[in-house]
Amino acid sequence: MIVVLILTGILIIAVWWYLRRAKFGRDPRGPHLARIAHSPHFRKGAFQNLSETPALTEGHNYFSIIYENYFKKKPRQYPKDEIPAVKTDLKNLPIHSNLLVWFGHSSYYLQVDGKRLLVDPVFSGNASPLPGTVKSFLGTDRYSAADLPDIDYLFITHDHYDHVDYETLIALKSKIKTILCGLGVGSHFIHWGFSPETIIEKDWYEKLEIGADFTVFVEPARHFSGRKLTRNQTLWVSYLLKTPGITIYLGGDSGYDTHYAAIGSKYTPIDLAILDNGQYDKAWKYIHNHPEDTLQAALDLKAKRLFPVHSSKFALAAHAWDDPLRRISELCKSNGVPLVTPMIGEPVDLNNPNQQFKEWWTPVR
Repeated sequence: MIVVLILTGILIIAVWWYLRRAKFGRDPRGPHLARIAHSPHFRKGAFQNLSETPALTEGHNYFSIIYENYFKKKPRQYPKDEIPAVKTDLKNLPIHSNLLVWFGHSSYYLQVDGKRLLVDPVFSGNASPLPGTVKSFLGTDRYSAADLPDIDYLFITHDHYDHVDYETLIALKSKIKTILCGLGVGSHFIHWGFSPETIIEKDWYEKLEIGADFTVFVEPARHFSGRKLTRNQTLWVSYLLKTPGITIYLGGDSGYDTHYAAIGSKYTPIDLAILDNGQYDKAWKYIHNHPEDTLQAALDLKAKRLFPVHSSKFALAAHAWDDPLRRISELCKSNGVPLVTPMIGEPVDLNNPNQQFKEWWTPVR
């Protein structure tokens, strides 16, 4: 018994020490915490979704999830071949060209009406705080912080490790002019040495003017947050970019809910919807869209084109690596929804709704 107690004590101390590492960030405090307390979406000590959102669906538990994801053999969870990619010179793109460049998973670069925007960048090759776990697929790490130009606005949808990557953000620090994020998320950035003056935190249904007739609306998503053991102390968000020439929805991570239809009614027409479509499982269906949910979300949003993300770089669920793209492609063909499916690094012309893309995942084993 004494040996067990000693070993337990050592384990607790080791975990406590490891959680103090910089990459875990810092929970909101001071003025961040004061503002959170006044948010109508912060109740019972945590941020709440619009609808009741259990962490797990009925009949599932964490032990079964650990077995399914880490011990049970899962055919094709990882690609055998290298993921194809294109290397675009981001620093020399004409500033007034409206385009998008995807880096895999949910990271992408946008140029819209003369603004350089970056969303949830992860270039470290890892989507977990534990070394050697959740590694990126072969071929998906063609880009690094050094490849990016100066960024006018960094958009953060929520603070999970596959969206807020400490190593990447430290490498990008000198290039980022302004950070836009949900309530409380700025505490991580201040802990990492970013100037508080560069950080703008917003609640759902607030907005930010970032240029002449260029407005960013902060909208809900159905998800959760947290980098340590406590959940939902920071806010998860989606964004609607509205400019004179184009309207783009950045969906972040989300399960299906009524917010899609509400956003679609409020901001119609939406030219491009960028939606969560990957790392799903029936055990957590409320917090990540399945492909059928992604299609319905695009229809609810009345989107002219759909760009499915959250796939093709990390394996965070037990499905085959290409299941998200195969299924959403079939669904969109059947329902007449134009699909945007670039290779990593392939420029998407935001001014060309007729741009065609190859089903690049088909030959990849």
